Amino acid sequence: MKKTWQEKLKDKPSFPKVLKLEKGFPCYNAVHKIGAEVGDEIVLVNPSEVVTIMKQVPRGRLITIVEICKKIGGQYDVKACCSLTTGIFIMTAANAVEEARREGKSLGIPYWRTLKADGFLNEKYPGGQEAHKRLLEGENFRVIVRGKKYQVVDYEKYLVKLT
Repeated sequence: MKKTWQEKLKDKPSFPKVLKLEKGFPCYNAVHKIGAEVGDEIVLVNPSEVVTIMKQVPRGRLITIVEICKKIGGQYDVKACCSLTTGIFIMTAANAVEEARREGKSLGIPYWRTLKADGFLNEKYPGGQEAHKRLLEGENFRVIVRGKKYQVVDYEKYLVKLT
């Protein structure tokens, strides 16, 4: 039987893992933009570590995958976390929230406040960019079209300060 989104959000016993960044890693380009170089340590974490940060974003504030990766990297004293797995966990959390909502439950994860790099909306969220846009506009964020993508106007002003 296929796993539910909520089941996919469960932690794996083999994580976290600290690895040395290699050019062939699927997350290389994104992690390199954050400042990691070949040979630097990065961490692969469990979904719960990403979700814990997502839950800390209050109404009126935002966070991007870049800030999440930097925060997690700092917790492990490495340059960053793997942005590919982090992005997968963010998308999984969003789908798990909507799945739980249909079941009459709440997971307490305001996933719509988590943006992609540079303040872009996540097309992989349930309902795509349009649904993500509606949720953000419901919290009075202004969203504009940039080609085929949507971006929150002045998103930097709303970034949460993580401690």
